[in-house]
Amino acid sequence: MEVLNGTAKKRLAFQKTFSQEHGGWRRKTLIGDAKFETVANKEFQKQERRLSKADSFCAEEGFAPGLLPDAFPDDYLAFNVLVTLREGLVSLAKVIRVFENGKIFITHIESRKSRSEKEQHQLFMQLVCPHNAYENVCCAARQSPLIRDVTLLEEKEPEKKDHWIPLHISDLDRCTHLITKFEPDLDYDHPGFADKNYRLRRKEIADIAFDYKHGQKIPTVEYTDEENATWQHVYVRLKELFPTHACKEHIQVFATLEEECGFCEQRIPQLEDVSNFLKRKTGFQLRPVAGLLTARDFLASLAFRTFQCTQYVRHGGKPDHSPEPDCIHELLGHVPMLADPKFAQFAQELGLATLGVSDEDIEKFATLFWFTVEFGLCKENGQLKAYGAGSLSSYGELANSLSENVTVKPFDPPTTAVQEYKDDDLQPILFVVESFDDMMVKMRQYVASIERSFDVTYDPYTQSVKILDHNAALEGVAHGLQNDVDTLIHVMNRFNKPV
Repeated sequence: MEVLNGTAKKRLAFQKTFSQEHGGWRRKTLIGDAKFETVANKEFQKQERRLSKADSFCAEEGFAPGLLPDAFPDDYLAFNVLVTLREGLVSLAKVIRVFENGKIFITHIESRKSRSEKEQHQLFMQLVCPHNAYENVCCAARQSPLIRDVTLLEEKEPEKKDHWIPLHISDLDRCTHLITKFEPDLDYDHPGFADKNYRLRRKEIADIAFDYKHGQKIPTVEYTDEENATWQHVYVRLKELFPTHACKEHIQVFATLEEECGFCEQRIPQLEDVSNFLKRKTGFQLRPVAGLLTARDFLASLAFRTFQCTQYVRHGGKPDHSPEPDCIHELLGHVPMLADPKFAQFAQELGLATLGVSDEDIEKFATLFWFTVEFGLCKENGQLKAYGAGSLSSYGELANSLSENVTVKPFDPPTTAVQEYKDDDLQPILFVVESFDDMMVKMRQYVASIERSFDVTYDPYTQSVKILDHNAALEGVAHGLQNDVDTLIHVMNRFNKPV
């Protein structure tokens, strides 16, 4: 797996620059972020290939070949040659004319002293020509008395490496905080765009996440009266729909949250208190985030039973709608479901399945996350109920989810993973699972079909991901399973013992 070395740092720097230039990483959904990340990584790989072309010639000079100009039609080819001169650089102008006379475009040229004692100089040239003239270029150039040799430099694909993955829960400190989704400073249609005080408040709360490290207590946020009023508005309206629209798991845990964790309509709960509650129920915990990680980093956090959670509150001017996840969405939608053991297991297995997979697979897993964890439906006594956090934290989405306006499809991971989604209006298509057990079985079958160069398991005692790539690792897993099986057999024998 790729460590956080120079290459990884270069990729991150490129992604940030590419994001700023192309307006990326401000998408409203995890899927949009995953798609943009795929594009950014492909552009980075193209840049690395262009750099690798010149490595054998002038890596020490730091040469970076330019891009093929957009003016050239699709049937033109770009390639690189190494030209060895007979008479030194005094013949450079004539050499250039040799190529130009053959209708070859020179997009870059660079000279160096030859490494051979027989010749004085060599030229590295980037050339562009029509496809049908490609084969004649080197042949024609070699016939010139000014040129001793022409070598075509073949493009080398950069060595494919597995993506960096966190191996311990503390490695989540390395997850990349990027520009927050639908940033109020930058998006003119954000409800807080014209509200300077709101923007300052968002920054104040975001700084908590930027400074947070694993093992620290989640800092307390003193929410304002306006923020608590926004929470109350949403809380009261959603509680009206929960009995008829929410799944039984959500209803049961929500009641427990009110009894044990201080959930009430008057004030916003603190993440530290809620995180401790989750740890007692399922081992999940919350971690403050400024608003956005890459899709890969966000999903990887689930592998450690960690949910990246925002602390800021949507703008009070539009309490029924938030263009990005806020603490109301996280606390009313995600937290109750993550406190259910079966659903928590599903969320963690989804996170483990994403470790080290390709960018294309990250897009698919992000889409599966969207149509399950965010907007999933389940069957309950022959009726449809909502278990997705996106529905359970929005009055409009929750009412819409069980209405005739929605097309409901059976959950099938290969199909669901490529379903187009909608993020600027109420969801028109939702997927229903027969049960959480059935959802788990289907997801495990799908994960088994994904290509990955290694397998992983999670060690809850050390909060670490173990790579299963050698016999010793397998023996450790087998030993743990044997202990569990022995305990199970012992208990079953005791139950079956006659009284």
